[in-house]
Amino acid sequence: MSETLFAPKGGHPGQDTLLTDRAVFTDAYAVIPRGTMRDIVTSYLPFWDETRLWVLSRPLSGFAETFSQYIMEVAPGGGSEKPETDSAAESVLFVVEGEAALTVDGQTFDLREGSYVFLPPATDWTFRNNSAAKVCFHWIRKAYETVYGLSAPEFFVTHESDHAPIAMPGTEGKWATTRFVEPDDLRHDMHVNIVTFQPGAVIPFAETHVMEHGLYVLQGKAVYRLNQDWVEVEAGDYMWLRAFCPQACYAGGPGLFRYLLYKDVNRHMPLRPAGRFDPGR
Repeated sequence: MSETLFAPKGGHPGQDTLLTDRAVFTDAYAVIPRGTMRDIVTSYLPFWDETRLWVLSRPLSGFAETFSQYIMEVAPGGGSEKPETDSAAESVLFVVEGEAALTVDGQTFDLREGSYVFLPPATDWTFRNNSAAKVCFHWIRKAYETVYGLSAPEFFVTHESDHAPIAMPGTEGKWATTRFVEPDDLRHDMHVNIVTFQPGAVIPFAETHVMEHGLYVLQGKAVYRLNQDWVEVEAGDYMWLRAFCPQACYAGGPGLFRYLLYKDVNRHMPLRPAGRFDPGR
C-alpha cells in the first residue's frame, strides 16, 4: 500500500490544548480517537519487559463480551518469554509498525508491518524485538469456544500482501475484504479481517447483526454510522460495537479507507450464563 499503517505515538498534549475531542462511550458503541492514546493511559502486563500497551476493548457485562484488543508497543530489546497467561485464550497479532521475532514451538518467524499471526489456545510462543526501533502490533484475544467433534485450528503466520482482497458483490472492487481464514472453516470462532474502501465507496445499508465488532482504522478517513449517529473517523481511531448496533459508512478519500475488523462467528448463541449447571451434559 502507498501509505504506512497507523501506530500511536503516545506523548502528552500541552496545557493550551482544547479539551474537545471525538471520544464517546454509549450503550451501543464507543469511539476511541487516536488523540486519546497518550502516555497517561498506557498499561503494563506481567512477563513483558520494555513494553507498554493501550487497551482498546475488554469484556464488559451488557456490552461487548467476547474479546479484548490491545495495541502493544515494544521497545528495542523488549518482549516476553511468557506472553500469554491464559491457556484457553486464542490470539491474533497484526503488526502496524516495526519488526520483531516470533518463536512458536522452537521455530522463529520474522514479523514486519502487515504481518498477521493466528495463535490457537495453549500455544507455546515468545515475542522479542531485536531491532533498533520500537515495534507496534495489535493483540486480539478471545476465549476459544470448543465444540465436540471439531479440532482447534492450527497456528499460522502470513502477511496481508499474500491475500488478495475479495470484492463485495456488485461493488466493482470498491468495497473489499482481505480474509486470512476461510469463512466456512468452522473450527474458527472469530475472524480478524482487513476491510478496504475506495474513495467515495459506501456500506449502502445499516448492517445490523449479532457479531460484536472492534474496528481499528489503519488508513484514511470516513464518516461512519454507529447506531443513530454519524461520526468522523480517521487513521488511528478505534470503534467498539456491541451486538446488533447498526453500522454503515461513507469513505472520505482522497486515499483508501482501511480498517482491521474483529468479529465473533460460527458458534451457537449461549442460552444460559457461564458456569450454570446444564443437566443435559
